[in-house]
Amino acid sequence: MLMPLRRSIMKALPLAAGLWLAVCGPLALAQTKAEPDGLAGKFIVGYQGWFGCPGDYGDNKDWIHWFKDGVPDEAHLRVEYLPDVSGYPKDALCPTPLKRADGTPIDLYSSVNPSVVDLHFRWMAQYGIDGAAVQRFIGVTSGPKPLARWDRELQIEREAAEKSGRKFYVVYDISGGNPKTVIADIERDWPHLVNDLHVTDSPSYLQDHGKPVLELWGFGVIDRVGDPGEVRALIETLKSGAEGAPPVTLIGGVAPEWRTLDGSAKTDPAWRGVYRSFDVISPWYTGRPKSIADVKAYAKARVAGDVALTRQLGIGFMPVVFPGFSWSNLQRAAGHPGQPLNRTPRLCGELFWSQIKQLLALHVHSVYGAMFDEVDEGTALFKMVEKPEGLPVGVKMLDLDADGCDLPSDFYLRL
Repeated sequence: MLMPLRRSIMKALPLAAGLWLAVCGPLALAQTKAEPDGLAGKFIVGYQGWFGCPGDYGDNKDWIHWFKDGVPDEAHLRVEYLPDVSGYPKDALCPTPLKRADGTPIDLYSSVNPSVVDLHFRWMAQYGIDGAAVQRFIGVTSGPKPLARWDRELQIEREAAEKSGRKFYVVYDISGGNPKTVIADIERDWPHLVNDLHVTDSPSYLQDHGKPVLELWGFGVIDRVGDPGEVRALIETLKSGAEGAPPVTLIGGVAPEWRTLDGSAKTDPAWRGVYRSFDVISPWYTGRPKSIADVKAYAKARVAGDVALTRQLGIGFMPVVFPGFSWSNLQRAAGHPGQPLNRTPRLCGELFWSQIKQLLALHVHSVYGAMFDEVDEGTALFKMVEKPEGLPVGVKMLDLDADGCDLPSDFYLRL
């Protein structure tokens, strides 16, 4: 029986060692049998890399993703957790006017600071994370200034991956994409990354079956853009190679209901053919199970069927796991107050751990952790403030001990 993780870290260390051998051991063994690159045996984390502060790059004057409208106060804060920046280089931090109860200031960071990204990728190496699925939001790559920033961010991530011996690959997130140009935008940008930035030439760029890995996230999700016929043609273009870009192993980041075409998935039957044309299916299960009982029931009702169908179709399967979910400050800043704090509690690590346990019982060979640095929606796995006294006064936020735990800031990296 899986014992609760709700205990102090000193008491949890022997338990964690045993759980690692019992549960994560099979994944580690699978990796030794996989090809040196390849998705099999890998635990990959999503890496947003979207945080910024004034003066960090070019003429940026905004607190990107930290505060709404660039106003660094409690009323405009958009995040649910705070990163633990105690180990960051001092010259990499961005001071804010926010204060803790004891009067000490709150510092944040920028994702275009190489020292910050280097540290994040070193943590991935230290804690056994195989690599990062680096996000590229197609909706912000059409203008020259945001394109330059995202290009710089990708170059920094590449360098950090190479230094730390981690793998990385690009994920095109279509959230915010222009419905009239999203296909053309991807067809323009991917050759740019390959031919101009040479990202796939990196020894750290993840290859699977001899081809660079690429992911398209969001097509077929009910509130995202995309026509199934156009998306199907895009998939074939990317898989066959075009404009000097090599053929890719293509992952589809899809709605959890991709197989049944209900819930958050679009209902047009043409999407079935789209999903089946991907090389790998990666359902976004984030936010679905909300308790340990939910995890078990969801694995039986939804995940097992996804595993069975992908095996029947001969395509890969890379499900998403998440530690918890909460976005009250993000929604408040967007004009939608009243969202509950701690909407999907982490249960001191048990929610995350039970998902992995269920997936390994289904003999899943690769797993996507959502997300490494997503403090906006409360799914971050990296080091975060663990005690309420480390949070700023005047705002409701979460700390790692919110569910009655006594956890260190790196607890989810250890898991």
